[in-house]
Amino acid sequence: MSHPSHRRRSYTSLLWLVAAALFVATPAWAQTAAPAGPTMTIALPGANNPEGLSTGLKILALLTVLTLAPAILVMVTSFTRIVVVLSFFRQAIGTQSMPPNQVIIGLALFLSVFVMMPTWNQIQSQALTPYMAQQIDEGEALTRALAPLRRFMLKQTREKDLALFVSFVQDHKPATVDDVPTQALIPAFVISELRTAFEIGFLIYIPFLILDMVVASVLLSMGMMMLPPVLISLPFKLLLFVLVDGWYLLVGSLVRSF
Repeated sequence: MSHPSHRRRSYTSLLWLVAAALFVATPAWAQTAAPAGPTMTIALPGANNPEGLSTGLKILALLTVLTLAPAILVMVTSFTRIVVVLSFFRQAIGTQSMPPNQVIIGLALFLSVFVMMPTWNQIQSQALTPYMAQQIDEGEALTRALAPLRRFMLKQTREKDLALFVSFVQDHKPATVDDVPTQALIPAFVISELRTAFEIGFLIYIPFLILDMVVASVLLSMGMMMLPPVLISLPFKLLLFVLVDGWYLLVGSLVRSF
């Protein structure tokens, strides 16, 4: 019968042997059993074909233009002036959320389409239709499409604002309007539109401000100092706006301002 100490030494030696075997076998098992890492291959269709590559770049450019379409709509059309004036009107009449933002933006969008329709028709007849008929290339179509937009923006841009941005772009004064850089024309057009919108907003505020002052004076003379004048003047503002057919005057003045 073996001594217990000998059995313990035998068990210890066996455990060390198993551990060593596992230590040696684990790297080999990991090397053979581990799955290969994920791989990703990027291929551009038509890379070996110049015509196919050109088509892919055209699609990429089209997607870029569609992404920037909201900014283009705001910057180069009548949308800026219309939406700012409608926002001023809503604040002047005292209804903070009526009409709601969706109605304000929707009305400004459709009015912008109406105002810009002659320009869109020129772009379609001079640039889009010949390009779709393959009579002109992309560069010529872009040049023709930009010309009506430039004429519209130049008509609405103040000379002072235009001179400011032209001085940032180049040192000499352009000889003709065709020499005005587009990158200077667009921001000059935007700040001119903002100035015009603020002027119209000031004129809209005047009658409603006078009505607020009259109501506040009446309430003060009656001793009702704790009653908010805006709360009392709001129905009178709405009544005045309806009686003078305010939407007709406001929208008509906006459209005629272009």
